[in-house]
Amino acid sequence: MDQYPPRDRRPDALGDLRLLPDEVICAILDLLSPSDLGRVACVSSVMYILCNEEPLWMNKCLSVGGLLEYRGSWKKTTLSSLNLYAEKEDGCQKPLHFDGFNSLFLYRRWYRRFTMLNAFYLDNGVLERKKDLSLEEFHSQYDGKKPVLLTELAETWPAKSKWTIDQLLLNCGDVAFRISQRTPKKVKMKFKDYVSYMKIQHDEDPLYIFDDNFGEAAPALLEDYSVPHLFQEDFFDVLDHDQRPPFRWLIIGPERSGASWHVDPGLTSAWNTLLCGRKRWALYPPGRVPAGVTVHVSEEDGDVNIEGPTSLQWWLDIYPQLADNDKPFECTQLPGETIFVPSGWWHCVLNLETTIAVTQNFVNPSNFEFVCLDVAPGHRHKGVCRAGLLAVHDEDIGDGKDHTLSEINKLNHSDMTRKEKRHKSPEPVKEPYRNGCSGHAVDELLEVDKSLQYQTFSYDIDFLSKLLEEEKDHYCSIWSSSNYIGQREFREWLHKLWIVKPAMRKLIWKGACLAMNVDKWYAYLLEICASHDLPSPSDDEKLPVGTGSNPVFLISDNVIKIYTEGGFESAIHGQGTELEFYHLLGEVGSSLIEHVPDVVASGFLVVENGLHKAVPWDGKGVPEVIAKFYPTKNCPQDCFPFGIWNKKIFELKNSGDFSSTKMWPYIVTKRCKGDIFAHIRDTLSKDDLLHLASFLGDQLRSLHLLPLPPIQNGLKSEINEIKLMAGISNNLAEGAETTISHASAEILPRAFNIPPEWKLTVVALGERKKNTTKRLLQWGDPIPGLLIEKAEEYLPYDVALLLDLVKGDDGLYRVCCSPSWIHSDIMDDNIHMEPVLPMHCYDEGALHIGPNINGKNVPCQGELRKWNPTHIIDLSDLSIGDPLYDFIPLYLDVFRGDVCLLRRFLETYGLPLSKRAADHDILSDGSVEKRKFRRISYRAMCYCILHEENVLGAIFNIWKELRTATSWQVVEETIFGELNNYQHNVQQI
Repeated sequence: MDQYPPRDRRPDALGDLRLLPDEVICAILDLLSPSDLGRVACVSSVMYILCNEEPLWMNKCLSVGGLLEYRGSWKKTTLSSLNLYAEKEDGCQKPLHFDGFNSLFLYRRWYRRFTMLNAFYLDNGVLERKKDLSLEEFHSQYDGKKPVLLTELAETWPAKSKWTIDQLLLNCGDVAFRISQRTPKKVKMKFKDYVSYMKIQHDEDPLYIFDDNFGEAAPALLEDYSVPHLFQEDFFDVLDHDQRPPFRWLIIGPERSGASWHVDPGLTSAWNTLLCGRKRWALYPPGRVPAGVTVHVSEEDGDVNIEGPTSLQWWLDIYPQLADNDKPFECTQLPGETIFVPSGWWHCVLNLETTIAVTQNFVNPSNFEFVCLDVAPGHRHKGVCRAGLLAVHDEDIGDGKDHTLSEINKLNHSDMTRKEKRHKSPEPVKEPYRNGCSGHAVDELLEVDKSLQYQTFSYDIDFLSKLLEEEKDHYCSIWSSSNYIGQREFREWLHKLWIVKPAMRKLIWKGACLAMNVDKWYAYLLEICASHDLPSPSDDEKLPVGTGSNPVFLISDNVIKIYTEGGFESAIHGQGTELEFYHLLGEVGSSLIEHVPDVVASGFLVVENGLHKAVPWDGKGVPEVIAKFYPTKNCPQDCFPFGIWNKKIFELKNSGDFSSTKMWPYIVTKRCKGDIFAHIRDTLSKDDLLHLASFLGDQLRSLHLLPLPPIQNGLKSEINEIKLMAGISNNLAEGAETTISHASAEILPRAFNIPPEWKLTVVALGERKKNTTKRLLQWGDPIPGLLIEKAEEYLPYDVALLLDLVKGDDGLYRVCCSPSWIHSDIMDDNIHMEPVLPMHCYDEGALHIGPNINGKNVPCQGELRKWNPTHIIDLSDLSIGDPLYDFIPLYLDVFRGDVCLLRRFLETYGLPLSKRAADHDILSDGSVEKRKFRRISYRAMCYCILHEENVLGAIFNIWKELRTATSWQVVEETIFGELNNYQHNVQQI
């Protein structure tokens, strides 16, 4: 007698949740913590099944990050990493099995985990294979045009015989390599552990070694291969290794692993050589988004986010449904073969068996302009470069280029939703590899040789450049976080190319125009030079040299800076503050004036009716050309209406909006001799560095002793009207008492008042404190997640407590010292040095330039000193605040955490970092919570957490051992403990 099939247990086991598809329930479970998953698994039999799915626990494990050791199952691995798994109970915990539950979603997952890939081994021969290709043939037929498989390029490589799993296991078994997975966390595995994982795993998307730092982790591997002769021209070679973006990867993966659909970063080209196993490749030309893939383009910064299935899913589920004329270029790559992928080509890779490969991305003349276009701010052109015109349907475009552009403009209308702006794959098209548009538009975007169906495809840079957004100021607009290279590094790269490759200057100029409108700034530069009788720029001087957000040109003996950062009002306050500062240095006779560049000229560059002219201005009074924008700003002609106090108020209120104003402030200063510290750091001796530390101590002492400009009565009223932020005192008006009402009130002073000079600083810190956790989460690695969770608890409830508060006879707490001028940006590119004749510091002839500590020459010992620090430059970030704030970039960027250099700096600096007397201390009752305010290190650490820049990333990159720290106090004492010793010694003196 036949048995009845088991009754479907899903409805009873899930209750009301039975209405949700299994994939939705699994997505919800993915949001739960491991402990919550354990609880939910006890609810019912179906929940038990869903909560024990391996892909779910794989996501949980990878979200932790760090060094991984696979323990046979992802659940066991996750629980072990969280110390929640007991090995001795392993034999007693047998998984439960239930009949009567069928899930097509789970079955497909299971099928992908155990499927065989024999069906994909056959090569259809569509992609050309070439042997003995000459450099000329490569450039004329393939470079920037179409992919090709190249044989025998790796015949002489030692890697051809040495890069096997067994050999690598022998030579690199203990080396930890980076794992590529869909997780923001960095995951690494020792190679021996990864090999063990490969042998026993049955993941549908297996872990995949994709390490761009393999050359640093295992330097011997770099000796086993060389860049093939066809790809040796790489414009990024002019950068030092630590400056260039990631460009080479070691790739190792088992069967079923691979790379999902993507376009290589920055529209670079790439070559990929396979040493072991077989890979299946699929490729589409630029602009043809693969079926099943969606490209989201952010209208805020042009960030491109690609959503799509895994490589295995695409080959199993989507590829079989494609019509023949919609299928991609395909090939099966064999050991020893090299595939070339041109700029902008979509590609997807599936490992048919265990593979080992090496790949490099590069920039050469064929793709240089596209790389420059890709970094430019804006979203219209990025959507088109990555996704083509596929968001515009065929019937909407018509036959001409102009209509195509108008339709793209419709896409970017402000009333359209984010969903409507995404670029996605269309229905299958009739002609192969068309761009989703008809008529001439396709032929202008892609050159298609219809007689040779698969052969000649290339982007049209002139057409794509028309999609750049004219309203975007490419020099100072925020770049996309997904950009292949940062703004600072990109500008330095262009300038190095300009100097190193003079024969390529026509091409480099075109790229610079695309990325940062250099033609506009050059025209303004010529006007400034003509107006002040300065020499015209030579051909070598046409490109900006500054790595910051403002165009800076070196013209003969002068430096010309055009202020652009933050828009017009931010720029004018930056210029006004610099001019006020220079004036103050001369007025008080500060020795610092000898160590900042002399001002030659200053003014505004005004553009009206397409014409531009330079209008001189020394920072005093309100010039007629801008008076119409500031009808209420009345001040004497000898005052600085856009000086430091106005700048601080503007930064908090940010009330003006003159972004469309066609005016740019500028300043011309005397050019310093020598070079910036950043360029020569690696050539300096220990004595050079010690002398630099002494120099900086002396100059910062002068800076922090400089008197502040007086606050006019009108400004005092404006300061007191500023709205207060959460996380600071309820009332910061001068003379006002404040009572803290909070659960932690017993550890805080009962009342204190803040003078106007400090109020602006405290309000700014309070504003940053409100968003602390969110900001740290955005920065992410290498900041430990545990410390991010504890950051707000570590910071004081009221940021005013970071000031020097002393108790008066009336029982109120007051700030016992004034704020200081602070540079805010003492970094390695803002320190200028001159070469000197090599000599020992203790030689008699060197005493006049030896380190000076408290008025005495202190001899150095050791290596020859060859460089003398002379100037501190780039004063556009000048501010008013706690002088300790200047120590952060100095210690992290200039000294790179070298405590010996910090000690030498402090010896010369000599000023107390706190004027709080022991018997007037808010900590006098000695409670544990209050004692932290006694530590200068605590104040410095709080400033790091509240900093507008990601200085925490620098901290955990310098002190990598602190990534496992469990408290901020441990980090604080490790980094800034020396400041406490210094403060104690200064007070003793």
